[in-house]
Amino acid sequence: MHSRLLRHFLAVVEKRNITAAAEALRISQPGLTRSIRQLEDHLGITLFDRLPTGVVLTRGGEILARRAKLMELEYKHAVAEISSLEQGIVGVLRIGAGPLWTSAVLPPVLSRFYRQYPGVRVRLTEGTIDSILPALMGGEIDLACVTLSFPSQTEIVKEPLLSIRHTIIVRAGHPLANGQKVTAADLVKYPWVVLANDSIGTSRIGAYFAANGLSPPQIAVETTALGLMRLLEQDDFLALSAVDMLDCTRHFGLVSLPHDGTFWEAEAGIVTLKTDRPKRITESFKAILRASLVP
Repeated sequence: MHSRLLRHFLAVVEKRNITAAAEALRISQPGLTRSIRQLEDHLGITLFDRLPTGVVLTRGGEILARRAKLMELEYKHAVAEISSLEQGIVGVLRIGAGPLWTSAVLPPVLSRFYRQYPGVRVRLTEGTIDSILPALMGGEIDLACVTLSFPSQTEIVKEPLLSIRHTIIVRAGHPLANGQKVTAADLVKYPWVVLANDSIGTSRIGAYFAANGLSPPQIAVETTALGLMRLLEQDDFLALSAVDMLDCTRHFGLVSLPHDGTFWEAEAGIVTLKTDRPKRITESFKAILRASLVP
């Protein structure tokens, strides 16, 4: 069966009018009518009932339209995969990333990457340095997008891309959310929520209070990024958040607290294993990510 006949058929299905479909296809109305009759002759059925205002599908036409649309979609997918294959960009890209990356940085990058390389499936896993680095070293992921606040190692490559600063977030009704700058002595009175398996983030909290001559505060809950924000909605907990994530935290009714001193400022970026033969799929993603972060 000629694909031309099916394309002509689907145009009439969409427009419900032979004249309008012919104009959209940029062919003559008699030529389009001949295509529909040729298809009907091939199938041995009538595909459309003719009405004064246009055409409607018969039962047989409805079946063909449903299947032909699937065929058209599969054809487009095939063309995309072939195009990706010709570029040498196919397969699965495995990324481990922290909450700032998964919620604020990577979504537009992943969208752009998909449009450019539709034959690649991306597997994005959220975590912390404690879980992401072992996954990278073990070959479970291809690259990591994390804070670079960890000791350098000969087998890995760090590429700084942005600077991040952390602040304190609380629910809008928190007793400390009165617009006044808070001190370490104010903050130590309240329980904290931290990311599970985030030894670096938790140590930064302890270091802040130690620098102010205070013992570390109570860590009440260790959870996921989403769980952290849900808990802050419910009670007078405190937590750290990257400033670049504040747009996301506002969706949960959370606000940042002005406070004395600095909790955590650091470089963040891409981490990969050192290799003489980097995967093209990984290098392509890194190029798109870099371009998205250029001021």
